[in-house]
Amino acid sequence: MWRILALLCLVVGCRVQAVEHFALSQVQLEGGPFLHAQLKNIDYLLELKPERLLAPYLQEAGIETDSPAYGNWESSGLDGHIGGHYLSALSLGYAASGDKRLKQRLEQMLGAMRQAQLKQGKGYLGGIPDGGAMWQQIRAGNIDADLFSLNQRWVPFYNLHKVFAGLHDAYVIADIELAGVMLNELGQWLQELVSGLTDAQIQQLLITEHGGMNEVLADMHRLFPQQGYLQLARQFSHQQILEPLLDNQDRLNGLHANTQIPKIIGFLKVGRQSGEKSWYQAAQYFWNVVTGERSVSIGGNSVREHFHASDDFSDMISDVEGPETCNTYNMQKLSKLLFLDSGDSRYLDYYERAMYNHILSSQHPKHGGLVYFTPMRPGHYRKYSSVHDSMWCCVGSGIENHSKYAELIYAHDDNELLVNLFIPSRLNWQQQGLQLALETRFPDEEDVQLNIQSDADKAVRISIRQPRWANDAAMQLEINGEPVEAEQQRQGYLSITRRWQAGDKISFSLATAPRLEQLPDGSDYYSVLYGPVVLASKMSPFENEQLDFIADDSRMGHIADGPVCPPEAVPMILGDAQGFLASIERLPGTELGFSASQSLAKGEGIASKQVQLIPFFRLHDSRYQLYWPQFSEKDYRQQRQQARELARQQQQLQARTVDQISPGEQQPEAEHDFAGEQTGAGVNQGQHWRDASGWFGYKLRDQEHQGRILRLRYFAGDSGRKFRIMMNGLLLAEVELSAPQEGEFYEQDYVLSQEILKRADQQGHSLKFVAAKDSIAGGIYGIRLLTEKVGSE
Repeated sequence: MWRILALLCLVVGCRVQAVEHFALSQVQLEGGPFLHAQLKNIDYLLELKPERLLAPYLQEAGIETDSPAYGNWESSGLDGHIGGHYLSALSLGYAASGDKRLKQRLEQMLGAMRQAQLKQGKGYLGGIPDGGAMWQQIRAGNIDADLFSLNQRWVPFYNLHKVFAGLHDAYVIADIELAGVMLNELGQWLQELVSGLTDAQIQQLLITEHGGMNEVLADMHRLFPQQGYLQLARQFSHQQILEPLLDNQDRLNGLHANTQIPKIIGFLKVGRQSGEKSWYQAAQYFWNVVTGERSVSIGGNSVREHFHASDDFSDMISDVEGPETCNTYNMQKLSKLLFLDSGDSRYLDYYERAMYNHILSSQHPKHGGLVYFTPMRPGHYRKYSSVHDSMWCCVGSGIENHSKYAELIYAHDDNELLVNLFIPSRLNWQQQGLQLALETRFPDEEDVQLNIQSDADKAVRISIRQPRWANDAAMQLEINGEPVEAEQQRQGYLSITRRWQAGDKISFSLATAPRLEQLPDGSDYYSVLYGPVVLASKMSPFENEQLDFIADDSRMGHIADGPVCPPEAVPMILGDAQGFLASIERLPGTELGFSASQSLAKGEGIASKQVQLIPFFRLHDSRYQLYWPQFSEKDYRQQRQQARELARQQQQLQARTVDQISPGEQQPEAEHDFAGEQTGAGVNQGQHWRDASGWFGYKLRDQEHQGRILRLRYFAGDSGRKFRIMMNGLLLAEVELSAPQEGEFYEQDYVLSQEILKRADQQGHSLKFVAAKDSIAGGIYGIRLLTEKVGSE
């Protein structure tokens, strides 16, 4: 039914795509790491307990259930978000594998969710705690929106978007009619919810992270073109983000990355369906900026979930919270849409890079655990989810990721078949009567063969992508062992047109070699790539170290918070970087690997004379190095000394730190029970802040009651602001900010009195900033609870 309805979009002005992808059911993976990841993900999906994922929806509907909800994020305000992802993941997994167990799970989920939807009435379906009261406030126009909270709930529209998307995928991908009914009723509930709000009030809602609400509403317009969802999608498009992009302006510094990317996907879809060419171009501009200027070699972007300055990647190298998997999940979605609309293979270059190096590497190949942050800091490591304890956003997107590897291996345009990605697979193109199999062991081997397995009904053009990472020499195609002169009918592809017969074989080689890629800001850090594959080395800087690679069920358990690798333990490129590249030699064996033994300063504690480089997607349960610092021999010793001194200072400060908060950043604020009234947050010169004309506060963790000093970071430009600092209900300080003699940012220490310390509870201290009359509290750029000072910092 949905396919018939979708055809109506042609009547209402949908943009026709340049090429079409195949349904997942038409492409089967055949061996290799991608099939392994797909199968491991199916195990993970089946290990999850549907009754526990359903509990938030049933509880909100007042339906008794014997099963408790999962803990972690599923019981701390984001209740139900994994359930929405689970619908999408089951739909994708079933389409990709045909495993009937997944469809049975999907039907089980939809059946129980339908009961909850009918019980809640008017089409609503959600697991948001006490959501009914909140939606009544929204309906009445009582809106209290902050970056990551709306009417004191943790990103409710972000949560709700997962339900919309899950129902959409169950309807469109798994072809379950009930899901379409539920989706349309949920959409009508949303229309009624905001029908009395002005456009300005809806834009106020969009201050809070809201996922891809405009994206899914645009998708619903294709399915139900008479329901007004395209207009609703326009209303749910965040103009504050769109407007700079329309003018080709990059104002992304400091913004929460994954809040923005789904909006951009929505801009593209709304622009495509409404004929708003400028919206579509805004999405293209965003893609160009993020992939060209803001992404590292694995295809990821952002630090601590936020875009840093594009001309300064120092945080990327120093921080342990590197690129977030959810970001790349959404950047792949955007890349896929841009490729299908344009046929431009440069979108595939990014898609392929991200697929091999960030997405594939984010799943543990044995237990299937999923990764949140992938640090770029040399010598750090990753943590993996525990199936019943970890309910992060990157688990939700992660359980979708590993069933989508086949979605762009092939595409088609009328009677032209595009071979885009070189992954062992089998295609059944029923419409052309063509079946074929792609055989390869790339990247371990360079040879690729396409085996035609049926007689085509008519002449078909097969176009094979020429990757930009391949050697300059053109790929030489052979048919049945004989060289042929290929056409270049489509830019970036080699084409052969004929009436194919069963037994025909197309052969070619993906000749490539190791190469270096510098950080986008031009700093002297280099990553090593072989074709699209990023190479990495294992590191063991600490003798007999025992790291915990599996996350616990704590709120921030996804962060690899073990000791950082000291700079003196990191191998460095000495002298010319090209000399280092020239020293890399292929290791013997069936799997891809290299050694680097020259032009290197070996880090302390590294006994081997050689450093081995292997595909990052095969490196797990270890510290690793993805980026190599490069120095001249002259600067090497000075750098070592400076790095040691900086590390000593940081270690000393960290040893005194009981707890710390980065105001204005999502995870630190959520972890510390942020609350406030008439408060705002933003970014100044790359640093996040929060202030308020009312008040805002947090809970500082100090279970062992070691904290004695509160250190706050201020900005000189806020001089003259007056506010009170309250600690455990008592006045800590009356503050009037004044500009320092030097520097724009400065820190101030406040000693906690005995009276304040006595009023701490078992968990720690309540901290509150209260604005004076006609003034503003803050901005506060950093909060750190310290022990008493010992020695010099």
